[in-house]
Amino acid sequence: MGHMSKEQSQLLSKIATGNGHGEDSPYFDGWKAYDENPYHPTNNPHGVIQMGLAENQLTADLVEEWVMSNPEASICTPEGVTDFKAIANFQDYHGLPEFRKGVAKFMAKCRGNRVKFEAERIVMSGGATGAHEVTTFCLADPGDAFLVPTPYYPGFDRDLRWRTGVQLVPVTCESSNNFKLTKQALEDAYDKARQDNIRVKGLLITNPSNPLGTILDRATLRTIVKFINDKRIHLVCDEIYAATVFSHPGFISIAEILEEETDMECDRDLVHIVYSLSKDMGFPGFRVGIIYSYNDKVVQCARKMSSFGLVSSQTQHLLASMLNDDEFVGRFLAESAKRLGERYRVFTKGLGQVGIKCLPSNAGLFLWMDLRRLLKKATFEAEMELWRVIIHEVKINVSPGASFHCSEPGWFRVCYANMDDEAVKVSLQRIHTFVLKNKDVVVPDKKRCWQDSLRLSLIKNRRFDDIIMSPHSPIPHSPLVNATN
Repeated sequence: MGHMSKEQSQLLSKIATGNGHGEDSPYFDGWKAYDENPYHPTNNPHGVIQMGLAENQLTADLVEEWVMSNPEASICTPEGVTDFKAIANFQDYHGLPEFRKGVAKFMAKCRGNRVKFEAERIVMSGGATGAHEVTTFCLADPGDAFLVPTPYYPGFDRDLRWRTGVQLVPVTCESSNNFKLTKQALEDAYDKARQDNIRVKGLLITNPSNPLGTILDRATLRTIVKFINDKRIHLVCDEIYAATVFSHPGFISIAEILEEETDMECDRDLVHIVYSLSKDMGFPGFRVGIIYSYNDKVVQCARKMSSFGLVSSQTQHLLASMLNDDEFVGRFLAESAKRLGERYRVFTKGLGQVGIKCLPSNAGLFLWMDLRRLLKKATFEAEMELWRVIIHEVKINVSPGASFHCSEPGWFRVCYANMDDEAVKVSLQRIHTFVLKNKDVVVPDKKRCWQDSLRLSLIKNRRFDDIIMSPHSPIPHSPLVNATN
């Protein structure tokens, strides 16, 4: 926006002149570095590879194939144009009945059809971003707070806080127990907020977690439900990665806890689910956000508010046809899980070859990568220094843990589902080159045989060996010897 004079700033609102959006965080800065110099395999092979964006492009071909086979589903084709007038004029904020029915069926299918969702409770919004804000407007007043376990998605600072005036209170989770959410951490955060005279109105959980890629087990979900019932606060469950679970254990929705855990008390009026098709279907541009509340008043209020962020009726019409195609949806979900699992295995194996570990996970579109051994000191300043090297010299955009409010430095989120196989190879190669140049920092003295075992593992994996050792490698020998000194 450039420099703004005092007089100019007084002409505008506090929202316009403030920094509530949080765009100047490292999370968004990494995107800008990519935008200025994007990687392309032939046009710009030395550009920045975008691994800071949690997009799912691994199943685009399945959707394209369906669209080609179902041209009548779109109102913008010769086969579907007869519906153009009716759909283009549709603006009822309840949404097309077939669309709501399709979303409810899809949500159930993502959860193994163990629970059902009522189409009448499906409320539209412009992506999960809009869904979170609308839910917050329905549940809290300016100055009220939501508890949020750390590390959490940086966009929550924008989605829940910026225009609502609501605060976020971190619930500190730590690596010592793999960032598991505990009753003690919840109680501590709640008590601290109360001591600070902050009114806590709810708890926001992400399941599966962004950035951890982990899922909440039944015992933890029971703990959460008991906690919110005891405190009489709301529970907002962000389940936008529900269909990205690619290995056991399987995903357990909060909806299943409400249905199955009959031995415990739960006031359903306190429970709300935020969903989206951005991650599970790979449709972020369609802006399909969903609020599913068990509270009738929240459904009614959110539906009125949805006028500010409706899903285009053209998109609703197309998706109604797609999501009600049971055969396609079943095939899509199975193939998506399979491809995500394969990509996860390739990436974790590639990182493991140079001693980089990640938090064990089985969901999401990313890894929670442990680079603590690459830090000069165990500080967030050192984390930022390492992040700048990774962006500007290794030329990969990953997101530092600090931007996710992580409680300890050295963790980074790296996204692996928004690129093709070739870009994955190049990104792993860049990481290998970087770590090999800095092996004295990474590897303790007692592991002198490390490089030999790396060579052996590379030789076993000939395809990877050919890439990294090739004289035609697109990656120049990196000048990073002193990068972490």
